[in-house]
Formats: sequence, C-alpha cells, structure tokens
Amino acid sequence: MLSKKLEKLLNEQIEIESNSSYTYLAMASWCEINGMEGAASFFYNQSDEERIHMLKLFRYINEKGGVAITPVNKKPKMDYKNILEVVKAFYEHEKSVSQAVNKLVYMANEDKDYTTLNFLQWYVSEQHEEETLARTLLDKIKLIGMEANGLFLIDNEIGKYATMKKQTSVNMGNEDN
Repeated sequence: MLSKKLEKLLNEQIEIESNSSYTYLAMASWCEINGMEGAASFFYNQSDEERIHMLKLFRYINEKGGVAITPVNKKPKMDYKNILEVVKAFYEHEKSVSQAVNKLVYMANEDKDYTTLNFLQWYVSEQHEEETLARTLLDKIKLIGMEANGLFLIDNEIGKYATMKKQTSVNMGNEDN
C-alpha cells in the first residue's frame, strides 16, 4: 500500500508525464510546419513515449491500492524561433522531469517502500538516457551550425534518433516501453 504522500507525488508525476507528452506534441507540430520532418518524427515519438510513461504510473498506483488521477494538461508553448530553441527547451524539460523523479525516489526511500523504489529505478535510467540524448542533440546542433545546409543536416540527425530509439525499443521487446 502506498503512503498518501507518495500517492500524491506519483499522481503529480502522472501530470508531469502527460504534460510532457503534450509539450513534445507541440514541438513536433512546430518542426513539421517548419519543414523539419526528421525532427517532427523524433518529437512525435517522444510524445508517444511520455504517454506510455504516464500510463505505467497510472497502472502502478492503482495496483498498489492507490487511486490514479486523470491529469489536467497545461497548454504547451507552440512557437519557437528555431530548432535550437526547441532542443534547448527539450533538454531543460527533461532536466525538470529528472528532478521530479528524484523527488519520488527520495520519498519512496524515506517511506521504506522498496517496491516503489524498485519501480522508480526504470524512470531514473530513462531520465538519464533522455538527458544524455538532449545534450547530444544540442552538441550536434552547435557542431553543425544553424545555416541553411546546417538545418538540413540537423533535421536528418534528429530524425536518425527517432528511428534508432524506435528500433531499440522493438529489439528489446519493449514496444510498449
């Protein structure tokens, strides 16, 4: 059984994951409208992935005897200056999600809820991967540059990560993450 405080934090994480999905959906739309199909695919995939993360939490809370609460979503930012701003926002967002996950881990440890602590380890690993990926994308953008040809290369590079992540998930038997 979950403590009420941990149940509340897990429900807050559901909302964070749901808002992440909408944030990345908005980023995908911006990329698509601005002719960056590779980046759009990447952010559409990210949006789907965040929804799956939300559902995992939702089910976990209910399985542990708590009550999962359907999240309220905030309207995401829809307008960006350029792809660099989009990827910077992606990175900053992932860092904030990591902080929220760390808060959950701390509380599960304080409650001596080792089942939840074990469950959350997947999120800790996932956040490490997401932050690393976001930093890598930022590094590639800085390396390539933002000129016209650079934008084409950036879009292709980000698009490769969409394909790689999807293949890795399928190869590991994690189609549902």
